[in-house]
Amino acid sequence: MNSQTDLVPAPASVPAPAGTPETLAQHAQFVDWMRSVAPYIHAFRNKTFVVGFGGEVVHQGLLNALVSDIALLQAMGIQIVLVHGSRPQVEEQMSLHGVESEFSHGMRITDARALESAKEAAGEVRLDIEAAISQGLPNTPMAHAHISVVSGNFVTARPVGILDGVDFQHTGLVRKIDADSIRHSLASRKLVLLSPLGFSPTGEAFNLSMEDVASAAAIALRADKIVFLTETPGLMEPGEEGAELIRELSLDDAYKLHESGELTGDTAFYLKHSIRACRGGVPRAHIIPYALDGSLLLELFLHDGVGTMISYENLESLREATPDDVGGILALIEPLEADGTLVRRGRHQIERDIDHFSVIEHDGVLFGCAALYPYSQERIGEMACLTVAPEAQGTGDGERLLKRIEQRARARGLTRIFVLTTRTEHWFLKRGFVKATVDDLPEDRRRLYNWQRKSLVLMKHI
Repeated sequence: MNSQTDLVPAPASVPAPAGTPETLAQHAQFVDWMRSVAPYIHAFRNKTFVVGFGGEVVHQGLLNALVSDIALLQAMGIQIVLVHGSRPQVEEQMSLHGVESEFSHGMRITDARALESAKEAAGEVRLDIEAAISQGLPNTPMAHAHISVVSGNFVTARPVGILDGVDFQHTGLVRKIDADSIRHSLASRKLVLLSPLGFSPTGEAFNLSMEDVASAAAIALRADKIVFLTETPGLMEPGEEGAELIRELSLDDAYKLHESGELTGDTAFYLKHSIRACRGGVPRAHIIPYALDGSLLLELFLHDGVGTMISYENLESLREATPDDVGGILALIEPLEADGTLVRRGRHQIERDIDHFSVIEHDGVLFGCAALYPYSQERIGEMACLTVAPEAQGTGDGERLLKRIEQRARARGLTRIFVLTTRTEHWFLKRGFVKATVDDLPEDRRRLYNWQRKSLVLMKHI
């Protein structure tokens, strides 16, 4: 979806690159991908992410892949706190010791024998994680990683106590996180690993939930994100073709969904602790499936992600551009200028015309832009440079930008807008534009029309 200000492009002579078509296509795909994730890499550097996952990840043989992705994030300068669970391992240990599991109010009742099983299970999982992080085999994602892991008594706990006559004994809740010690370790480029165990000032140990530890740690550290890798694909809602993934929720909407009682079981528990983290000041909480290979990377580096994101505020904003957006606008339009869809503009021209632009920003990254050039005497305006990033096409961003330009035009007393396009005629026709001629353009614009490009003129009454 794009239009252009129809100025004569400067001729260029570029030698053809060497290589087979297949090789060149692979190179282009790789370069496009690297450039598309670069804004996230810049934005995430020195940020703190808390990543929580259940013992099922270890139990199902998915640990090595997750650790490889974690190592990559740390190499990008992201500070990582890992919080693991150990529920299936606790069940195995209890079965080995002939101890039956007891639950109430959605929590395990941890007696002395169950506590020993929880300790053994947590130790087993922690050692498996540390071993996976210590890998450095050539020709694997862990080659040259050299990651140091720090774990310890960072979590102070208190007993759940007696609820409705049920004594939970050694089942506990997080009382405090030693955030200063964790920050010191993170500042030294260490990876911090937290287990679902906590200790009281009197030396007692308590069995905790991974979700409680992760959300409490994220709040205490003022983390930028908390990510739960779960057995669920995310939060789902009924749709025309079955359940559909809810990709993004504001904190208020997430709270309403939780209070509605529509979600039950583990999904409701993850949502509860995501809400808790966001209310505690964490800007973003993510619920993603661990069964999808690379889900952590896909969630962080794709526009729409692969799970559900709960945000303290609406992440997407449609607003007027500022001088700080010049670089982002250039990055959006340069590929289209290169293939001839748009007429080339220099940085100077974008800087000069920045007040004409509207942009769509998502989580600090620009995904779309459009400009309005008014001809007030004829009460008509040109919509130019309507562009949406490839990864965001099909999400409605183009239509949102079109509506914003129409709103801006009406606010200026304009009655019509027009576009000049060579490749996107049908997109505009579907949205109320009709074919016009060069003679229908404002006089000043007719003089600048590029007859070599032979752009179509499309016009719409607003």
